[in-house]
Amino acid sequence: MSNLWDLSHIQPEHAIVMPGDTIPAVFWNAVEKRSHKTWMRQKKLGIWRSWTWTQTGDAVREIAAGLLSLGFARGECASILSNTVIEWVLADLAVLSCGGVCSGIYPTDAASQVHYLCEDSRTTVLFAEDDEQLDKALEVRPQLPLLRKIIVFDTEGLRDLNDPGVMGLAELRALGRSYLADHPDAVKDSAAACKPEDLAILVYTSGTTGKPKGAMHSQRGLVFTARGYNTLVAQNEDDERMCFLPLCHIAERMGGEYFAMYAGAKLNFVENPETIPENVREIAPTVFTAVPRVWEKFYSGVMIALKEASWLQQVAYAWGIGVGMRIADTVLEGRRVNGALKAQFTLARWLALNNTRKLIGIHKARFCVTGAAPISPDLVKWYMALGVPMLEVWGMTETCGAASGVPASCMRPGSIGPAAGYNEMRLDPATGEILVRGTNVFMGYLNQPEKTAEALDAEGWLHTGDVGVMDEQGFFRITDRMKDIIITAGGKNVTPSELENELKFSPYITDAVVIGDRRAYLTVIIMIDQENVEKFAQDADIPFSNYASLTRATEVQELIQSEIDRVNKKFARVEQIKKFFLLDTQLTAEDEELTPTMKLKRKLVEQKYAPQIEAMY
Repeated sequence: MSNLWDLSHIQPEHAIVMPGDTIPAVFWNAVEKRSHKTWMRQKKLGIWRSWTWTQTGDAVREIAAGLLSLGFARGECASILSNTVIEWVLADLAVLSCGGVCSGIYPTDAASQVHYLCEDSRTTVLFAEDDEQLDKALEVRPQLPLLRKIIVFDTEGLRDLNDPGVMGLAELRALGRSYLADHPDAVKDSAAACKPEDLAILVYTSGTTGKPKGAMHSQRGLVFTARGYNTLVAQNEDDERMCFLPLCHIAERMGGEYFAMYAGAKLNFVENPETIPENVREIAPTVFTAVPRVWEKFYSGVMIALKEASWLQQVAYAWGIGVGMRIADTVLEGRRVNGALKAQFTLARWLALNNTRKLIGIHKARFCVTGAAPISPDLVKWYMALGVPMLEVWGMTETCGAASGVPASCMRPGSIGPAAGYNEMRLDPATGEILVRGTNVFMGYLNQPEKTAEALDAEGWLHTGDVGVMDEQGFFRITDRMKDIIITAGGKNVTPSELENELKFSPYITDAVVIGDRRAYLTVIIMIDQENVEKFAQDADIPFSNYASLTRATEVQELIQSEIDRVNKKFARVEQIKKFFLLDTQLTAEDEELTPTMKLKRKLVEQKYAPQIEAMY
């Protein structure tokens, strides 16, 4: 178990742990070196199935050979339309081993989006997870003349399908085995022919404004970044990780699949998004990377459970977390934790904090990593008080994931740390925008030279769109997105993300969008946490018939107002929120207001709910 005063188990690793200059080279070297060790595990129908490196290699080889037999050529693009499953990784590594380009599509995307992404990337082969995803592909196939074959991972329910353009993954693997019988070195030769400068993957931005842009990453950039991650927070073959974020997002693709492949950490795939809390407790990861929304959900679950606990349990928790907070403060101030406080913390763990960690599933975690969106510093400190170092990283699709990270030796909640050792970071002196330069920075946007020129200047600096400040130690802090800074009618500059992060710390609020640009005062649009607010209503005997009626209940309105009042106390009067509006529709990733990573799209929300916003003024 982690102790904040002893972080010797979190050390950077600068040596190259797995040779190879391309993703296929690293993968096949890992298969040879690690052979019968377990790499991946996935739970299906209640049973965990393990994949050794050798088994993974056999599957990737057969899929790659099957693709070659279908005429899949070097430089062609294959897209994957699927949830996060092991087959996603197998298909990705097979495509790259053929010298192809791999692009991911969110399983929540509509058929029209599948059409755009396949057309823009010139996809010739599309992997689809099941009949639901296949339906989308078939709907737009007539408008995709380059698409030659659709390969389905799970063919259950497709027994009656007779379509020469569609085949199952098992069928493709059988085709690959036949091809390998006649061409035993085909995949090996194809993988060896990959060059570091080759385009490897496309990662499409979520497209909050305009059409999604395909960020291009080279083989060199991916390997360079995987090695670099080990210099931030090293992992090894003893580590257990969870793989549950979308693999078409750079966070899980780079920080999950490729980093685990490089370092040898085991990847555990959850059953589905709904079983994440249960699966976390089963897996008990030693390294856990997630987005703030996940950390907020775990925290709110503990807070709700605490309300149902006995008086004695509540007292034990309150005392225990208080001891943890004193240790967190001591560590953050750079002071030594004395023996008396250590002894108190040992007792606090035994009385309450160990159970809290087990309730979440982080009782074996060496450290946790948060990124992809801003997080409340108070939330980071709460996890530290449990005894789990939480390290914040910052980056974006275009930087191949993390470009900066808070070191375990100098944790600072609210900071994104100094620049990672593998890239440079600086502030634009005129605007305060964070700029990044390094081998990890992308090659540009596919088919969009004008957008590439906007993002990358002549000296190779990436203009991130994030505004920040840097202290004398080189630690950066994000203050806002350049386009999101609010200037009130009174001329006051307000950073909405700070208010939004504080609001999301509430167990009853899932997301928030602060409004107020060129207006007299601030207002906020709030998405409630359905599960926790429903429980609040049930416990208080508040009648409601559906989600919309729940949001309109007077007691729920008062509950959210009390949460806003709590946050307002932390800010100057001019920065306080005067009115709010609750979204009365339960949003999912399929709704246009949310990005695939479940963040509200500020501009779209402002446009769609303009009448409700105007009513608050």
